[in-house]
Amino acid sequence: MFTRTVSRSRNPWLITLVLALSGLLASLQQTLVVPLLPDFPELLDITPDDSSWLVTITLLSGAVATPVISRAADMFGKRRMVLLTLTIMSLGSLLAAVGGDSFVMLLIGRGMQGFATALIPVGISIMRDELPKEKVGSAIALMSATLGIGAALGLPLSGLISDQFGWHALFWLSGSLSVLAVIGVFVVVPESTVLTPGRFDVVGAVLLSGGLTTLLLVISKGSTWGWTSPPLLGCAALTVILFAVWIPYQLRSNEPLTDLRTTTSRPVLLTNLASLLVASAMFVNLLVTTQQLQLPTGLGYGFGLSVLGAGLAMMPAGLVQVVIAPIGGQMLNRLGGRTTLMIGAGVMAVSYLGRVFLDDTLAQVIVGSALVNVGLAIAFASMPALIMNAVPITETASANGINSLVRSIGTSSSSAMVGALLAALTIDHQGLPVPSLGGIHLAYWIAGLCAALAVGITVLIPADHKVAAGLAARTRIGAGAVEEPAGEEAEETVVRGRVLLGRGPELTRPTVVTVLDLDGRQVDWTRADHDGNYAVAVPGKGDYLVIANAQGFAPRAQVVTVDGDGSDAMVALEESLSLSGVVRVRGRAVEGAIVVLSEATGAAVARMRSGPDGEYRFGLPPAGNYVIAGFDSDSGLAGAGKITAGVQSTTYDLELVR
Repeated sequence: MFTRTVSRSRNPWLITLVLALSGLLASLQQTLVVPLLPDFPELLDITPDDSSWLVTITLLSGAVATPVISRAADMFGKRRMVLLTLTIMSLGSLLAAVGGDSFVMLLIGRGMQGFATALIPVGISIMRDELPKEKVGSAIALMSATLGIGAALGLPLSGLISDQFGWHALFWLSGSLSVLAVIGVFVVVPESTVLTPGRFDVVGAVLLSGGLTTLLLVISKGSTWGWTSPPLLGCAALTVILFAVWIPYQLRSNEPLTDLRTTTSRPVLLTNLASLLVASAMFVNLLVTTQQLQLPTGLGYGFGLSVLGAGLAMMPAGLVQVVIAPIGGQMLNRLGGRTTLMIGAGVMAVSYLGRVFLDDTLAQVIVGSALVNVGLAIAFASMPALIMNAVPITETASANGINSLVRSIGTSSSSAMVGALLAALTIDHQGLPVPSLGGIHLAYWIAGLCAALAVGITVLIPADHKVAAGLAARTRIGAGAVEEPAGEEAEETVVRGRVLLGRGPELTRPTVVTVLDLDGRQVDWTRADHDGNYAVAVPGKGDYLVIANAQGFAPRAQVVTVDGDGSDAMVALEESLSLSGVVRVRGRAVEGAIVVLSEATGAAVARMRSGPDGEYRFGLPPAGNYVIAGFDSDSGLAGAGKITAGVQSTTYDLELVR
């Protein structure tokens, strides 16, 4: 058994501050240039469509980088990947700042800035590894909320800075802050050694990156290119092809980029679906409110604010998340992730209902927008907790990366929906089409429906018995079970071992390894790879109960001592489960009879001949109903019967008759 020990930091609040500020800086990149999009065509001598690429490229690079960087963080080091993303962002900012008026240089720089999106899920995973368990809930709530805080604060800050110092100052400031963030992370944040060493899935990363790029192009460029245009249809077809290749490749891969079996498990899948809907509702608040604030006052529902004024009016909605995020963390600790997510999404749904009927004054709009973000901060606090509660500890970064990616897809879809909706539902004002009040209200109705659907989906998530952030490995275990220094938290240890099937070294069936403390509480779990290798995290040295279970084999439980001596921990599954019996004619065993096992639907799945004593034995098939039939060519007799296969060995004696 190979072990690695995680050294606990003694500066939890400093770690939280540095990571949260880094996450805020990363999320600011989403809206950094949005106020300048109408000006870039004249500033850079480009078309409005070219100008929109300065937002699209950041979205694309962030979506591609997030699952790749997150998986690499689990394998090679989380702090290392945070430093990498911050360095790329700082170089991109520098390139955009010194590129003069070159659109190409600015586009490349913006693409590099998008890489920083990946640091947020990785930073959340660092918090789970490094902070005391009682501080994790509030910390990840704040880190998760930076996605919404940065998007809301980016509009007024970028407008103010560009007005006062010119648009190049945005990138100089972003680059300078990125360098400071690199220094802060390097000095303050320790490197977690909760690692899953192995071979990085390059082919899976390439296929997924291609599929995500074409998917997001379809979402973000549909209204510009035309939903039936050849480029868009080509991207859609390529998306289907790439994912059709990527999914089975991941299922067959020994070390996949994404464990799809975990991703499609009920808790993770439902949490991601709810996250998609909440993120979609979030962006409606940002986009529609900003437009409504800038519409002419003569319409009766506009407020005539400038871009900067609208951004400043949105600042309370961003700042309220800073206040509410720690409260969301406390709710997470007390109520659990599922209840917290239901409350957050419910607040959003009710707030959007209020936004439809209460938008006559500027104060009502500002308060309504802030109330939506109250629910958003609470909901965002729960998502990483639910994800990390349902996945192996050694996969927390990659699982959070997928959740972050799903949220990005939600915001992109929301942006496309809002753009199409407000463009379709317009009225004429002084010869120009402007969004109608009905279109604005319809957008709020849709956002409220998305939030309400998120509540409904969250109800279906299994109740999380552990609280903040899936801290299975932080659970205190029974007296004498681990060696802990008095008054200190046990040091988390990564344990690696191997499962053997029968007497052979190769593992050819899906195998799950679960680790419990000696009081019976779950510590961690994982899936072994095709060679039987597994890695789990435990809260310290001591004795643990390891349970291995593979399809077709009886499970095995054994006590393993974690002492860091470097010995291998082998768990052998020797008893194979089977469907067996004896073929007889009038009580006499028949040798050489043909025995066929068929599914109830008619498809034959296995055949063999009975042995000298009339015996037959098949490996236990998947649970379900089957027909077993036999035929003796010497006597011409045959027989059949129905059986139900379950999770235990099954015996059925087959009588042949005329």
